[in-house]
Amino acid sequence: MGIIHEKAPYALAIALVAFLIRAFVLSQWNAIKRNGERLKKPPNTLPLVGNGLQFLRSRWKLFSWFDACQRKFGYETVALTVPTLPPGVLIHDPRNLDYVFKNEGVFTKGTFVKGRTWDLFGNGIINAEGDFWKTQRKAGLSFLNTANLRVLTDVALPQYLSESIAQLRSSTNGTVVDLQYVFHEITTKLMGKMAYNMEMQADDEFTVSFDHASGGTAERFQNPLWMITELFTGAKLRKSIAVVRNFGRRIVTKAVQDRQSQKSAEKEFGDEDGKLDQISGSLIQSLLDAIQDEQMVADAALTYLSAGRDTTGQALTWTFYLLMRHPRVVAKIREEATQLLKEKDVTLTQDQFDTSLFNPVTMPYSMAVFYEVLRLYPPIPFEIRQCNENVTLPDGTFLPKSSILVWCLWAMQRSKLTWGEDADDFKPERFLDAGNKLITRSPSEYPVFYGGPRTCLGRKVAEAIAAQVIPTIACLFDFVPTSDEERISKTSLTLPMEGGLPVTVKTRSGKQ
Repeated sequence: MGIIHEKAPYALAIALVAFLIRAFVLSQWNAIKRNGERLKKPPNTLPLVGNGLQFLRSRWKLFSWFDACQRKFGYETVALTVPTLPPGVLIHDPRNLDYVFKNEGVFTKGTFVKGRTWDLFGNGIINAEGDFWKTQRKAGLSFLNTANLRVLTDVALPQYLSESIAQLRSSTNGTVVDLQYVFHEITTKLMGKMAYNMEMQADDEFTVSFDHASGGTAERFQNPLWMITELFTGAKLRKSIAVVRNFGRRIVTKAVQDRQSQKSAEKEFGDEDGKLDQISGSLIQSLLDAIQDEQMVADAALTYLSAGRDTTGQALTWTFYLLMRHPRVVAKIREEATQLLKEKDVTLTQDQFDTSLFNPVTMPYSMAVFYEVLRLYPPIPFEIRQCNENVTLPDGTFLPKSSILVWCLWAMQRSKLTWGEDADDFKPERFLDAGNKLITRSPSEYPVFYGGPRTCLGRKVAEAIAAQVIPTIACLFDFVPTSDEERISKTSLTLPMEGGLPVTVKTRSGKQ
């Protein structure tokens, strides 16, 4: 290690020279044009380094920069220039995004994305393409069948939600509670049990390591010299990735053992707990049925675990962050829930409360709240694709093979051209029509759940969880944030709240 540190200044100097040479070349040549004209440059584009310095800033400031771009240029496609990277563009026009979704084979993750995520996700569905992607998606669809979703909403979620309610009730003496941990615990237990037949916690070694690995992987997309800097600063990242990969192998090993034990034992599943036990581990078993290589099964399992656990837990965290700032919205959620319970002749109590009564159909306003939160705080804040061939976008922008295409959901979903003059406001009513029916927006305008062949598999699960958790927690508790400061996201592939969401808890009576 001594030699490495001794040579570090020289390595960095060489890398910097190469960086500047490439920057000069890119500044002189950019094949990306629209109708024969060069694209406009975003704010703060500098000679040689282009937009490179913007990507080195904190991700929260990077989001603000993306937002400034869409406010200045509207739907116009603009050039992105980052030394060490292929030429790229930033798109805002829903027409262009719709074209991307419909031409999945042209716009792929490519070497740009895979090179940064491979050691964490390997052949998981986030990186997979072609037949292997189809195999993993088919396994996911098998897991998310109607019968399994019914067990999730009627058995598993009420069970784990009741455990979190008990935890919150025991913390009404002024104790500070992290709501992000509470919601993450619910989704972790759900995915651990139903998908992998494993007991998992939101603060175990795997979760801590995955959070760090996700942050380190995300930094690679902002740091053009990541391969150099990780030689000197990447020890913790490498250790975290090793823990995560080892956990993936443990999931597979246990699944194989479960399969063998099930063959030698007859089980009867009569009661509600039995129904949960019957489907526990069904995702990993579907993956084992479809994929022969156990390491590839582990890769697939880790990717599904991240997608099914982190994004929903984080979305619920941002939901209650906004609800604490908008009591009018909380009151309407409670009104909707109270009306439904009255119709069902159910009394709201702390000890006995059938949360499965709340679902996306019966709770349209609560769902509108969830969709609006996802608009303002998308779990995947920006996406990157690489062109497999020369292609021309609907607006006339010509993209040569290997060029990079970026869209920022954080910015697009704040566009006044798409969402109106009140686009910056938290307004759940924008997702409801005059008859209180949910309005469906096209994936190109509202790409939270992606679009095209890769539309999010877990959308129904996320919606079912939100429809049950949001009104239940809002009806049973009042929360007071420990600070009025704006909450921001920490660096990650998703959108976790930095420092969690610390609050104090107050129990509400059923009559309130």
